Amino acid sequence: MEGQKQVLERLRGAFRSGVTLPVHFRLTQLEAMMSLFEDNETRIVEAMHEDLAKPKFEAVLSEIEMVVNDLCYTISNLQTWMQPTYVGTNLATKLDDCFVRREPLGVVLIIGAWNYPLQLILLPLIGAIAAGNCAILKPSEISRATEKLLAELIPKYLSQECYAVICGGAEETKTLLENRFDHIFYTGSQSVARCILQAAAVHLTPVTLELGGKCPCLIYGRLDMKAAAKRLVWAKFFNAGQSCVAPDYVLCTAETRDMLLPFMKEALESFYGSEPQQSQDLGRIVTDRHWDRLVELLKKSEGKIVIGGESDKKTKYIAPTVVVDVKESDALMQEEIFGPILPILTIKSLDEGIIFINEREKPLALYAFSDESQVVTTVLERTSSGGFCSNDGIVHMSLVGLPFGGVGASGMGNYHSRWGFETFSHKRGCMLRSWLLERVNVLRYPPYNESNLSWLRWATTAKKKGWAGCSVM
Repeated sequence: MEGQKQVLERLRGAFRSGVTLPVHFRLTQLEAMMSLFEDNETRIVEAMHEDLAKPKFEAVLSEIEMVVNDLCYTISNLQTWMQPTYVGTNLATKLDDCFVRREPLGVVLIIGAWNYPLQLILLPLIGAIAAGNCAILKPSEISRATEKLLAELIPKYLSQECYAVICGGAEETKTLLENRFDHIFYTGSQSVARCILQAAAVHLTPVTLELGGKCPCLIYGRLDMKAAAKRLVWAKFFNAGQSCVAPDYVLCTAETRDMLLPFMKEALESFYGSEPQQSQDLGRIVTDRHWDRLVELLKKSEGKIVIGGESDKKTKYIAPTVVVDVKESDALMQEEIFGPILPILTIKSLDEGIIFINEREKPLALYAFSDESQVVTTVLERTSSGGFCSNDGIVHMSLVGLPFGGVGASGMGNYHSRWGFETFSHKRGCMLRSWLLERVNVLRYPPYNESNLSWLRWATTAKKKGWAGCSVM
């Protein structure tokens, strides 16, 4: 079996050979990934169920269709994306070709996460392939069935010279990070992200960090309470709350909370029945350790459980749980929950809710529920987050045309379709000059004088809309 360094050198040799550069090669690999899904949907769904008891419905929507849609969009548009982008010139460069050329970075490392163990490693891989890179994939060892499946299928469907899967735990990842990569793409926790940044700094390697945080859902003003409750409950408890973009807590007035709770109870019973533990449509917590953390958070909370609260360690089950009378200092508000527990905090005004959000780290997603467009617009304009969605939750990340990524503590960089292609591309500014207009060029040569300087300033200044000031150096 090859060691990490041997795998890396093999991929680096393949990249240097130029095999990944032609559009035909890139499209062939993307189409092969499409075949991977077509041939193995049943096995993928089974792996998801083994790892997270993920219902087939959720597995297909979030792990298969999202990736397939991204693949289709990328395959359809890749040749257009690869074309150079020409920029405006000035009088001094009027006869020159000035353009931005997108080139692959080299050999990249993609480190996936356990909660969406296929989507969160294959979506960035699409961008890496489309941009012409070679890639090493490091799936999460926590979702073992999916890790094993990826290790089998990637070399079966994709070029073994250009793409590889390396399995293992924290020690293997630490060793892997000692190598130099041309880009590191990581999805996971903020604590591990700090280690990724430190390792990348040694080699000055650029990174993309897809993290998380406490995503707020601000509910204010007039709205359809029944529809709001259904959408909120679905977004929160999808994948048993183990989503980086799941609503982490709700901010609303006491009056809104009291009107919303009965509809939330109704929605939960409609979705999962009177005994949620028996429902085949509700996932489970990924490991005993993660289950212990969530149960401990619930025990430490001083809030009042009004829905759910039941748990069973043997099956790693935690009921969809809603907690009210939660204070800012509550245990549930000190870290990202990442499970099926939803605290509701009360506010007296929209301004108070916005201030509450802005006093904390910028979240990966922010949700505003209201029938009043002015409320939604105010929240959008006065806050900052990786993504924003009004009157629904998590669905914004499924649209291939939108970038997905964090800001501040919730991450840096973005991806999905065109945005992933751009993340894994170097934007190379190019100028192809001719030997013409040398009479103009002599103005820049010594000995310098004020007259030549005046002419150069005139020739290099943007003269009309659409022109870009361009240096003559």
